[in-house]
Amino acid sequence: MAEALPLEKVATHTKQTSRALRAQALAPYLFLLPFLVLFALFFILPIIYAIQQSLYKSQRSGLGLGAATVSFNGLSNYADVVRDPNFFSSVGRVLLYGVVQIPVMLGIALLLALLLDSATARFKPFFRVAYFVPFAIPGIIAALLWAFFYQPVFSPIDKGFQALGLPMPDFLGPGTVLWSIANIAVWTYAGYNMLIIYAALQAISPEIYESARIDGCSGFRLAWNIKIPLILPALVLTFIFSIIGTLQLFTEPQVMSAISNNISTSYTPVFYAYTTAFANNNYYYAAALSVVPAAFK
Repeated sequence: MAEALPLEKVATHTKQTSRALRAQALAPYLFLLPFLVLFALFFILPIIYAIQQSLYKSQRSGLGLGAATVSFNGLSNYADVVRDPNFFSSVGRVLLYGVVQIPVMLGIALLLALLLDSATARFKPFFRVAYFVPFAIPGIIAALLWAFFYQPVFSPIDKGFQALGLPMPDFLGPGTVLWSIANIAVWTYAGYNMLIIYAALQAISPEIYESARIDGCSGFRLAWNIKIPLILPALVLTFIFSIIGTLQLFTEPQVMSAISNNISTSYTPVFYAYTTAFANNNYYYAAALSVVPAAFK
């Protein structure tokens, strides 16, 4: 029979084992710590600060010429937001934008990904980079680029219509400027979403395709019945990202407002909060305007 270990050695071994288990349990949290710190500093704390700011108001005495005094306002700023027609018109405009722009953009991204994933596709690395390049361009530069295309005086698109003897489209008109903005977003983000979908397609086992072809499934049926159902999680992910991006619509309207009178300072919720804070110096009401849309993200 094996000799029994002394009680002191057993206790020491038990302590070492428990210490090692605690270290193993703590290791994942140590790796997550840098992210959690940055997430708290740049996401959680700004939201808390915005909520705190939204509970106050600034007043000036002496016909607005006196020093500003800050006082507690409770939920009055939120009551003003609920009664603000400019806010609701901006929300409705963004919802209309998202209902049209998101399906169009994701449909184009899905089509491009399926074409790249087809067995007959050639020069795949080149087209992957080409489709992704618009996303690599800063948003402000992309908006300025398309503003040049939309501006009637300099637009090569308008000059092309003139050369063909066709009427020039009004890209900046009251009924079209929203879709001109949507076109910029589609051009920018279709390639980004295409890469997410294409990566999901690449993760599908080739054996599934072989089994489908043996059963007589090819071409359109292979894409519709096999590929698209298997990449549904990636499509849901891109859909969620697109909704968040729609609610954050700001750069394109802000740039285009310089060349179009049909884009007001309350064109989108984020643009409205921005102009309220930095043009009208009403930071506390702007905080309430920011918190309300953030609650739905």
